[in-house]
Amino acid sequence: MDIMDTLREQIEGNPIILYMKGSPQAPQCGFSARTVQAVMACGERFAFVDVLAHPEIRANLPKYGDWPTFPQLWVSGELVGGCDIVAEMYENGELQELIKAAAEKAGTAEAKE
Repeated sequence: MDIMDTLREQIEGNPIILYMKGSPQAPQCGFSARTVQAVMACGERFAFVDVLAHPEIRANLPKYGDWPTFPQLWVSGELVGGCDIVAEMYENGELQELIKAAAEKAGTAEAKE
């Protein structure tokens, strides 16, 4: 499978996905640590990909989303942004609303299947 197809599948197949350096339990950079803290504080399950363990994803995701840096938070198939945007959205309450809506929508979709 082409890497762009893999990225598309990951992003469309997970209502909330964070591409980061490291894991939520062991972030490998300060930006990833701040971002994952904000996402975890929203209280919903989310997928993550450690771009350090997947160099092909690390090399191609910036092209896919037209966003050059990591971490990258994607919600409902749309790029939300990186650390500063996610932190700002968390502080003003937008992130919680966005993530809750995506999780509820995904839960509804799963219940219908």
